[in-house]
Amino acid sequence: MEIIRHIDDIPRAGKGAVGVLGNFDGFHRGHQVVVGEAGRLARKLKKPLMVIMTEPHPRSFFNPDAEPFRLTPFRERLALLETFGVDIAVVLHFDAALSNQAPETFAGNILKNGLDISHVVVGYDYRFGKGRAGDVGVLKELGEKFNFGVIEIPPVPIGIEGAAGQPYSSTLVRAALKDRKPRKAAAFLGHWWTINGKIMDGEKRGRKIGFPTANIEIQDSIVPGYGVYAVRAMVEGAGDALIDGVANIGVRPTFGEEKLILEAHLFDFDGEHYGRHIRLHFIGGIRPEQEFENLEALKAQIARDCKSSQILLNDPENAHNRLSPPTLENYLKEHPKPVS
Repeated sequence: MEIIRHIDDIPRAGKGAVGVLGNFDGFHRGHQVVVGEAGRLARKLKKPLMVIMTEPHPRSFFNPDAEPFRLTPFRERLALLETFGVDIAVVLHFDAALSNQAPETFAGNILKNGLDISHVVVGYDYRFGKGRAGDVGVLKELGEKFNFGVIEIPPVPIGIEGAAGQPYSSTLVRAALKDRKPRKAAAFLGHWWTINGKIMDGEKRGRKIGFPTANIEIQDSIVPGYGVYAVRAMVEGAGDALIDGVANIGVRPTFGEEKLILEAHLFDFDGEHYGRHIRLHFIGGIRPEQEFENLEALKAQIARDCKSSQILLNDPENAHNRLSPPTLENYLKEHPKPVS
């Protein structure tokens, strides 16, 4: 996948692409339909599939001090889009100038003159331009003016108990994670929710009680509900191996601390991994964070947590390939006819 940060850098082969507009935080099942339908059209027209998004996220630009909310930080989102089959990712720098562009300026200067796209595919709730003044109706009018097609994808209803009939949304995924239900979040996403970070050197308290942990930095990512989770990890330098484990996120009240920390005890892995990058897939919630009277009580609970994690990870419903990163090929197999 080619990443373009300036519209002047669009290669000749990228002209006339089928473009998809959106930020696609989480790249959930609803997003996959939008990009999947654009991919269907791109294949039919023999054109590149292009995603057009902004960085930083507008919400971060307008409220930089707010609590992190992203489900998939920038690199993770790019990885998901590339795996799906996107050919070109255009990353527009979101700043005051871009935020103040009128919808017509954005459509004329960027979509037509800059990118020269042939078609634009958007979700039903897409908004753009200064003050979010442009909606899908406005975009269709501008498409007629600037000679590019506009395809609107309707809401994609959820068929999951407790949310049946609602459209897929990043908000529902965030709520599931805050409720310590990563398996429910994964069902909305269509892939496991992941935190990427670097393994930091810690105080090695876990090693002293027989459960060494990797302390993982959290950057620009939503923090799920404090507690203990069943996880699978991919560690830099360990190939593509998936390593089962158990993770705790919180402030470690037993030790009287207040600093947020994510630490993972990985089963059958004793390599020197400090400084390496790790991808931690959250599979299931085990319990909320709690305070213990002493280290022996904590040690006994961690042993129980490890057993609970193994039960969750061994469940066929939680097999890793049940929710592998989505691809356009699989999308088209599951949706042989265009969504309308």
